Amino acid sequence: MSYIKLDNDLPGIIGLMQYRPDTAKILGELAETLLRGPSTLTSAEREIIASYVSHQNECHFCHSSHGAAAAHHLDGDLNLLDEIKNGFKNKDITPKLRALLSLSKKVQINGNRVTEDDIDNARKEGATDREIHDTVLIAAAFCMFNRYVDGLGTWAPEEKEAYDDTGKRLAHKGYSMS
Repeated sequence: MSYIKLDNDLPGIIGLMQYRPDTAKILGELAETLLRGPSTLTSAEREIIASYVSHQNECHFCHSSHGAAAAHHLDGDLNLLDEIKNGFKNKDITPKLRALLSLSKKVQINGNRVTEDDIDNARKEGATDREIHDTVLIAAAFCMFNRYVDGLGTWAPEEKEAYDDTGKRLAHKGYSMS
């Protein structure tokens, strides 16, 4: 259970958002904009970036929730969570997405690790400046979300199947708290 008394038994950020609806509204709007708002990156690609960064940050709840959302934007196969963890060894992704994931990894480690070569590589693979911007912002925001979830010691189901309904809801209904 959480390090603080949340007055609910909901997992991960869901319990934290229930605890603080005022901050939940803002965080939900941010997630909605980043992951579902207008973009030339698909919602699936943006959810994959969020899930990948969350996995790198060892935030099981966020990795699983956003990986499941990505899966529901695609074919619904929750094995995508394993592919994200394993660096897409068995599932093909575009060179552009691979370059954006590499960029997001640098942001996850420390934003100052990003170099002009990283940006040039993403551009070489077809990423636009807006897609590069959005990738960096998604990676930075998910570092914050992950630290929020794990910093307060929230709980998370282990098995990926437990995230199926959450992934479906996020993919089809979004993040708005209103």
